[in-house]
Amino acid sequence: MALSAHFSPLPDLAALAPRWQALEAASDASFFLGWTWTSSWLESYGVRPDLLCVTDEGGRDIALALTGHALQPRLLGRCATLSLNQSGDPAADRPYVEYNGLLARRGAETQSAQAFHAALQRRTDWRALRLSGIAPGSPLLSLPIRRATRVDSSPVYQIDLAAVRAANSGYLSLLSANTRSQIRRAMKDHGGLPTVTAAATPDEAAAWLDDMRALNEGRHADNAWADPAFRRFLLTLTQKGILTGEVELLRFTDEGGTVGLLVNFIHRGQAMNYQSGFAAPRTAKDKPGLLCHTAAVAHYAGKGLNLYSLLAGKDRYKQSLATCEEALEWVILERFSPALEAEALLRRLLKRPASA
Repeated sequence: MALSAHFSPLPDLAALAPRWQALEAASDASFFLGWTWTSSWLESYGVRPDLLCVTDEGGRDIALALTGHALQPRLLGRCATLSLNQSGDPAADRPYVEYNGLLARRGAETQSAQAFHAALQRRTDWRALRLSGIAPGSPLLSLPIRRATRVDSSPVYQIDLAAVRAANSGYLSLLSANTRSQIRRAMKDHGGLPTVTAAATPDEAAAWLDDMRALNEGRHADNAWADPAFRRFLLTLTQKGILTGEVELLRFTDEGGTVGLLVNFIHRGQAMNYQSGFAAPRTAKDKPGLLCHTAAVAHYAGKGLNLYSLLAGKDRYKQSLATCEEALEWVILERFSPALEAEALLRRLLKRPASA
């Protein structure tokens, strides 16, 4: 099958939707490449990345992706940079994409990547390509370029729900003694695991997300919940996903009220935790976050799902809850450029990492 690829301005979303959704149904791509995530991002931030189309001889869509173009700051000045399924604007890229790649027909992933590479080589308006949240060994990394730099790597901590169901003594028996002890203390403070309820309608989801925002106020120095654009994106994503069954907004309660809320994605037998909000601990040793995630594990194990993922992140609590893990990478591919060559030499001399 001979494939060709080209870039074009982003079409009207109403026209793009059926093409994207048809290809999504024929692919093994991640939730982050699906139309629910993609359309929510485009609508909420108003960004206009280019559309990459990979087609066969008959003009049929084989792969689609978005490519942002921006002059991004580097050590020795700004660099013309393409960003896969991102805009290149840090504010608009705050909803971090994971399991990134091309939305490609099942079995055509490698050929689609090769066609993408050929189209990239024909473009003269870029010197660096950002690939955020991609799997190690992705065919996208085989682009013939001057330099590939991994700027970050993150574990994706997960809970194997089949192992949870098979464990005679339950999920806690799969965890360390210290984590078991913390969760059991929290269960004692709350009278057991909290009750799990899912938001049933878009309107209910909007009210619960307001509660999540309140729970997150003042909790972090760089708080996404303080950004109105991010809140708009999360509301759009959650309301769309509730209607399609791809997003669950869970509330965890006990006799004392709300213990926490979680926004989770449901995709191909997996649940993935994207956002959370927890009530203040009720005692010095209370762990409402661990308690809610433990209740979520029980919830999804009971529904027959295969995996509960905590998504990318190096947080200690994720590691404590996990029974397995994989990894994602953030990579920059560079063409030859005198400025980038000078930067690479300077980094070597200063022993400065690419992430700095």
